[in-house]
Amino acid sequence: MPNNGLSFLDATFRAIYPQDFAVRQQAEARLNRLTMPHWALGDLMDLAVDLAGMTRSMQPEVSRKKVVVMVGDHGVTTEGVSHYPAEVTTEMVRNFVRGGAGINALARRAGAEVCVVDAGARDDFADLVREGSVIAKKIGRGTANMAHGPAMTRTHAVMAVEAGIEIANRLAPETDVFGAGALGIGNTTPGAAIAAVLTGKKVAEVTGRGTGIDDDRLRHKIEVIEQALAVNKPDAKDGLDVLAKVGGFEIGALAGLIIGAAAKRKPVLVDGFIATAGAMIACTLEPFVRDYLICAHRSAEPGHSALLAKLQKKSLLDLNLRPGEGTGAALAMHLVDAAAGILPYFREAGPVQKIVFTGTGS
Repeated sequence: MPNNGLSFLDATFRAIYPQDFAVRQQAEARLNRLTMPHWALGDLMDLAVDLAGMTRSMQPEVSRKKVVVMVGDHGVTTEGVSHYPAEVTTEMVRNFVRGGAGINALARRAGAEVCVVDAGARDDFADLVREGSVIAKKIGRGTANMAHGPAMTRTHAVMAVEAGIEIANRLAPETDVFGAGALGIGNTTPGAAIAAVLTGKKVAEVTGRGTGIDDDRLRHKIEVIEQALAVNKPDAKDGLDVLAKVGGFEIGALAGLIIGAAAKRKPVLVDGFIATAGAMIACTLEPFVRDYLICAHRSAEPGHSALLAKLQKKSLLDLNLRPGEGTGAALAMHLVDAAAGILPYFREAGPVQKIVFTGTGS
């Protein structure tokens, strides 16, 4: 913790700077000399420039990858907004630890480690914490029901963000690239509430089916979110107020992870809807954080597109993914590997040789 009078958050914010413009220019010049048509690899070349600017290096190191899955439960599930009960969060965490989830399979292929962090689940996972399979950063046993009052106190919102920063600080010495994912039954409800507040769109425009709810339950979910916004009146200019009133512990921890990674100049692959809600909170607290975001994919949740537009970020992939959990981040890590490989290993163009065709072949 800093001892210079600054709060932990403020001290972290002061360590965040934009991408290095000179290195970006150097990377662009290098890529413009490659033996291919101008910018022929398109978005992959843009990503290469971003990686150079983020890491301040023409040979960005990306081999050590970690997908951090923040876990939290939500009191609003008692309103019937999800197809599954809150207890499913616990079962999913245990499946992650056993290596049996989609994120485990995709992370293995990407050469990434999966780190599960309990930011606010109902279960303590005492056995998993003891064996080191789950990192304990619990702020509370799930949030309160935001339909009837704030999801958490402002103090707890700050604690959630700080917990995420602490995870970033802990993992940064052994991590080149972070993936940010989320797990928690009911979390698309606070995600949609955050999206509505911070994009200014109507609740119905940013609310999706989450775990696969039908039309009747979707209408009910929209009504619950509208009630939560009316009851809590979150201030769109105050990210901590939005997080406290209609957010989640894992969303706050994701915001903190992203902030902490940016302070360490580490790229962050932001997964789906919930991780992007966390990124949006992070950017309201410190706008320079945006320079370290790599938006992995665009999920099927409508609020995700709204958040990406607000962040003015383009996703690398659009595969109609729904599960979250960091799966999109793990998939996009392959593209990060490819982009990082462009700068040091592609052959530069030499003198252009005139090609003379002879013979009568067609």
